[in-house]
Amino acid sequence: MSVSSVRELTVWRTFANGQQVRVGGLAQNREGIYFQYAPDYLVEHCSLSPFALKWDSSVQRAPRAPHGGLHGVFADALPDGWGLLLMDRVFRQQGVLPAQVTPMDRLAFVGATGSGALSYTPVADFVPEADDKPIDTAQLGLHAQALFDGQTSEVLAELVAAGSSAGARPKAQLYFAPGDYKVCRTRAKGGDEAWLVKFTSSNLSLGHEEGLCEAAYLSLAEGAGLKPPSWQLLPAPKKSGAKAWLAVERFDRVWRTDDVPGCAHLHSACGLLDADFRAPSLDYEDLIKASGQLCRGAQAAKLQFRRAVFNLFAVNQDDHSKNWAFLQSDDGEWLPAPFYDVTFSPGRFGEHATGYAGFGKQPPLKVLKRLAAGAGYASWPQARQDVQRVVDALAEFSAVAKKLGVSLETIRLIQQQLDQTYHQNRDLLVG
Repeated sequence: MSVSSVRELTVWRTFANGQQVRVGGLAQNREGIYFQYAPDYLVEHCSLSPFALKWDSSVQRAPRAPHGGLHGVFADALPDGWGLLLMDRVFRQQGVLPAQVTPMDRLAFVGATGSGALSYTPVADFVPEADDKPIDTAQLGLHAQALFDGQTSEVLAELVAAGSSAGARPKAQLYFAPGDYKVCRTRAKGGDEAWLVKFTSSNLSLGHEEGLCEAAYLSLAEGAGLKPPSWQLLPAPKKSGAKAWLAVERFDRVWRTDDVPGCAHLHSACGLLDADFRAPSLDYEDLIKASGQLCRGAQAAKLQFRRAVFNLFAVNQDDHSKNWAFLQSDDGEWLPAPFYDVTFSPGRFGEHATGYAGFGKQPPLKVLKRLAAGAGYASWPQARQDVQRVVDALAEFSAVAKKLGVSLETIRLIQQQLDQTYHQNRDLLVG
């Protein structure tokens, strides 16, 4: 069976009250992919991507790079890693090789299952439709694990319907009745909660303790005032090899009492700034500046500065441009998204994916002072207080991790790296 490439798509936005409006249209030909805002959207609403899209009725061609020929704001809907694996498996089942699939085909596959407020029609007719039928959470997680580990090639329709999300780890965007996490759904019913559940594998860097370690880091980030998302640990079946799976509350969903959840527009720094997340293409200097401009104030810029400091001392070096994002409310106001995908993640050669004014590691004091000034701090002593607060929060890692059930071996491994990183960067606390 062959699948014809998608030539046109309608872009929709769902607001916090559940209302859905037409944003505009996408079309492609041999020259590229084009977008045009709908006239009504221009009159009544606000720009989806103020740095990259013109706020007018012109037909706008997407750059060829770095988003595979898509505009960044729409490329945000596409998965990588795990979600891409699922998508490509389904395309192969339809007799289509991934190399034959265009970005527009992938948007049609995503439809309304992506993160954020944007959705795309028509949806590819071979995509499993999300529904509100109950699914056993444990069985879904075990199947995701088996697929990730190469123990099966079968792709459950429920796993595909659970949405496309970024990152390499096996995961699913699921809905639960409050307090009942043994059964999930791929489409919300009235009063449901929305969670991103991250499953585990022995093939991950921290094995089956990935979720526990990320939970510890989220706790530390909360203690440092960095506004991470809400989270919880769900009991995992013994067969999985994990003590628990991490569930992170979806901050792109705004809940109502009926069956249609409201949404918040989510835009990654990758899409907003046309930064290639696969390469070190973003710098904290640019992220801090963009945050201050987009969010109209120093508070957002200072928050991003403190998060940058946390990543430095916490050895979270997988801090690429898709791990930074912004939320837009219905009235057009922007805020930094919660601090997500924050965990112990050493990179090759000890280098961060996002640079510190050009430094991939061990930024000198003058650089941190420069970032602090760019974030709007009145003086370095004022910024240094915030740096110290972050370092003090990280000092609690071993105690927090032990309480969450992380093994002593893994705690020692991470604590050793934290101590080494602290000593390499301690001059930043005394300047």
